[in-house]
Amino acid sequence: MSIASLDFQVGRNHPLTQYDTEGFYDEMFDESGRPRPRAELLARRLASLSEGELQRRQKSADVALLNMGITFAVYGHQAGTEKIWPFDLIPRIIEAHEWFRIEAGLKQRIRALNMFIDDLYHEQKIVKDGVFPEYMMQSSKCFLGRCAGLKPPQGVWCHITGTDLVRDNDGQIYVLEDNLRCPSGVSYVLENREVMKRTFPQVFDGLSIMPVEDYPEQLLKMLQYIAPSSARDPNVVVLTPGIYNSAYFEHCFLAQQMGAELVQGSDLVVSDGFCHMRTTTGLRRVDVIYRRIDDDFLDPLCFRPDSALGVPGLMDVYRAGRVALANAPGTGIADDKAVYAFVPQIIKYYLGEDILLPNVPTFICADEKQREHVLANLDKLVVKPTNESGGYGILLGPRASREQLDHYRDLIRTNPRNYVAQPMLSLSRVPTLCDDHLEGRHVDLRPYILFGEDIYVLPGGLTRVALVKGSLVVNSSQGGGSKDTWVLKPGSPMPAPHYVAPHTLQ
Repeated sequence: MSIASLDFQVGRNHPLTQYDTEGFYDEMFDESGRPRPRAELLARRLASLSEGELQRRQKSADVALLNMGITFAVYGHQAGTEKIWPFDLIPRIIEAHEWFRIEAGLKQRIRALNMFIDDLYHEQKIVKDGVFPEYMMQSSKCFLGRCAGLKPPQGVWCHITGTDLVRDNDGQIYVLEDNLRCPSGVSYVLENREVMKRTFPQVFDGLSIMPVEDYPEQLLKMLQYIAPSSARDPNVVVLTPGIYNSAYFEHCFLAQQMGAELVQGSDLVVSDGFCHMRTTTGLRRVDVIYRRIDDDFLDPLCFRPDSALGVPGLMDVYRAGRVALANAPGTGIADDKAVYAFVPQIIKYYLGEDILLPNVPTFICADEKQREHVLANLDKLVVKPTNESGGYGILLGPRASREQLDHYRDLIRTNPRNYVAQPMLSLSRVPTLCDDHLEGRHVDLRPYILFGEDIYVLPGGLTRVALVKGSLVVNSSQGGGSKDTWVLKPGSPMPAPHYVAPHTLQ
């Protein structure tokens, strides 16, 4: 069936005419090919474009990204390469009522995880009460014994969190994982919106969308809130590992947007019991450090002695309450993928509530019974290392060869604590421009949560898209890109129940 509505007809060469949901949950169209209510205005607007217009707009967006210098660094076999951020012009839309459920679930989750981290580094009540296994804590690479007894400012450990969400084929939103150490990507949320406004402004007409532009202001407000009480006008800096880090663009962007100094470890020094920044006019006290380097590299006197990225003596100043670090050292224990499996129990234990945003069912290979189930069903499961990031080290069992399955069986048997397994979800898709037509591509969503005096959740977040056909890996390091994410404001006008049918479904 060609695209049709009461208002217009679409030619056979329009990118939407061949679009097919192929049985997946599609964020724009339902299973009958009708636009979902939240996306009908957008679908009708896309359908009304002249032939070639969408492609021209996409090229304009690519040029804008190039001119704005929006890049990321590549590791691996292309190490040292700087790439333009991959961006697709078709946005992802979330209705207000669904967003408010997501927001409530994220706030619940971050409150409980903050209490969990604080408990583990102090009394460990959750372990003593038998809710969380002691071996799971002691064997985690991210549990830092040297952080025991730390009292972060205002009692907050996880100031900035990026929580990855996915939607399965049944429409249910699941939490895929938590990122509580140095979550990246928020700068692309802001720049994606800016590029959309520059290159495709008419697509916003008639829609009331929650803004994202105030994130830097909210971030600075949170960082100033955790400053030592003795700091009347807190000096906030962003600590970067340097130009070769994959997120260096973001470090520069956020520092510039906040009006904060971007510094490296060599720019900071501990003197007279305080942390100072070297300037051309002498030392200047630093009160808050938004650090974008891992725990191990923060202080060579406390963690890795070979670190040239950190500041010798920084942890002593932090312990004394004379400088604030965001996020607090030690938060990584809560984004260990094996610890993730216990989040429903963690929420129940600390808050007395049932989890609002469900986890993906997860098997812990460190548990003998669960490990045997995983080994017996490896070809049906997704296996993940517990402390890797960037989509590396993942086995997609249903797509793996016999040799790959045998290799992972050996890995799991050798180091079971390092692996978890989950059923393979059918991630939702969004129409994505592929040359001269639209195809569905799998997406996830990373909202960003700031925990200061209150908890602030950036409306929408980063929609990451697997640009490779059929791929489920959305990470930019492995061919992924992103889309602008629109959260409709409450009461946004919905169109009359006309529809656009993009194809004949089989």
